[in-house]
Order: sequence, then C-alpha cells, then structure tokens
Amino acid sequence: MIRPVLEVIDLCKSFPVRSPFGRLTGEVKAVNNVSFSIGRGKVYGLAGESGSGKSTIARMIMGLTPPTSGDILLDGEDIGSTGGSPAHRRKVQMVFQNPGSSLNPRRSVSQSITVPLHANGLPRADRARRVTELLDMVQLPASYAERYPHELSGGQKQRVAIARALAVAPKLLVLDEPTSALDVSVQAKVIDLLVDLGRQLDLTFLFISHDLSLMRNFAEKVGVLYLGSLVETGRTSVVFENPRHDYTRLLLASVPVVSAEEEAMRPRIPLIDGEIPTAEQLLALRKAGGGEA
Repeated sequence: MIRPVLEVIDLCKSFPVRSPFGRLTGEVKAVNNVSFSIGRGKVYGLAGESGSGKSTIARMIMGLTPPTSGDILLDGEDIGSTGGSPAHRRKVQMVFQNPGSSLNPRRSVSQSITVPLHANGLPRADRARRVTELLDMVQLPASYAERYPHELSGGQKQRVAIARALAVAPKLLVLDEPTSALDVSVQAKVIDLLVDLGRQLDLTFLFISHDLSLMRNFAEKVGVLYLGSLVETGRTSVVFENPRHDYTRLLLASVPVVSAEEEAMRPRIPLIDGEIPTAEQLLALRKAGGGEA
C-alpha cells in the first residue's frame, strides 16, 4: 500500500481568550479534530470562508504554528516535532495569497529565488543556472531575473513566488489562496501552470481557497471547513453534484455562474444574510447557551 504524502489526523488548535486585563477567560478551537490525507501527485482542496480555520491548518503544516493536539505526517514521518527545521522546509513549501507582499521589494527576482538556494547549500557557481531553470518552469523569460517586483504584473509576481517555492524541490506545495489577488483571466493561467508543474514534477498540492469554482477543475478531492471543523469531504465531483451538508450547499449556491447549465446545477436553497461569527462571538454564544467553549 502506497502511503499518502500528507496525513492530517485529528488535528486541533486552540487559542486562549483573555480579558482586557489579561485574565484567561476561556479558549476557542480554531481547528477541531480535522483529518484528511493527500496521495502523491494529487490535489486536495480545502474550502471555507474567512475564519473557518484554513490558514491555521496551513500554518501548522508549515511548522509556523504548533498544533494543540493531533498528528501531521509527511511521508509517514511526524513533522509536528520537526516543524520549521531545514529538513521540513525542503519537503514542504508555501505559496501565499498576495505575491506583492510576499516578495521583498528591495530584491530582484534573481535575489529572491537565490535565498532558498543559498540556505540549502547550492554552490554559488550553480545558482544563476538554477534561477534560469526555475523561471523557465514558470514560463518567464530568463531576462526577468534582473527585474524587481514593482516591474512585474500580479500574475508575474505569483509566478516568481511559485518559482521560489520550487527552488528546494519540495514534495508538497501548500497554496494559500494563491489566485485571490489576481484578475479572473490571470487566475486561470496560474491554475493551468500549477497543473502543468504538478504533472512535470510529480508535485502534491494542498489548495486552500474560498472559491469553490476554482476547485471544481483543479482538485481531485475537496474538504469543506466550517468554524474549524471539516463538515464534508470527498471526491470533488461527488461533493459538487450531491452536497450533503447545509453549509456546503450554501457555498455552492453562492458560486457565480455564467451559463444556464451551471445555473441548473446550483443548489436551490435560501441564502443567509450575515457573516461567519468570530471566535470570541462563538465563545459568547456557547456560554450563553450553556454549552462548552
């Protein structure tokens, strides 16, 4: 049996809630017993609104935030204790939401891509060649190596960010809303690029987004997060065609459509006004109702 590249098992993350004077008044579960796995070369989509726990899960996988409980296995090895180590960073890399803020404006494209190459011990003589290879992978001319972020479009900046993430030849790429800051036409090109890279490099992706329309054509499996819990998961086609949870149906009903065929596939439910509650609001509601925080 081939083991999944990534296994997330009963993952939990709680944050303390304190009064204005610093007294501990309770805790909120940003992530509550989340479990999923991603096979080699596959794409798993994690969907949900802002505040649902998507980015907290990404930060734990990256080793930036320690989990409260649960396990994160990469190729069968527990990375909960090695998160943030050089060996961990070589295996998993992240592409962030806003390429404009993730790239240092004082560094050229070449300098930005060279940082991980230097950190991982690639000889100086080989770095320029590797930068050219990486730019070619993301379909940018070699001449872009000397440009600075302000000279690039949003899509070009994200391609540079992807090239930087690929510099250490990771096994897993965590994509945290990688297209939300881009125009719709540019989004499609970036997704096409990621699909091509996945095939060429046998990459595994965790694709985090609130946009279910992007997941329909990119992710083989999808999980839906609501208030830190995974309320539905399965093959993307099955979840889209026959959503079982009310929240999934609400998300699908909110997806913009451009044809009568897509309109016919959209769930028919009354839309709900309002926003997802914050952790503090949820804690107050639970206390008012006599439930546990």
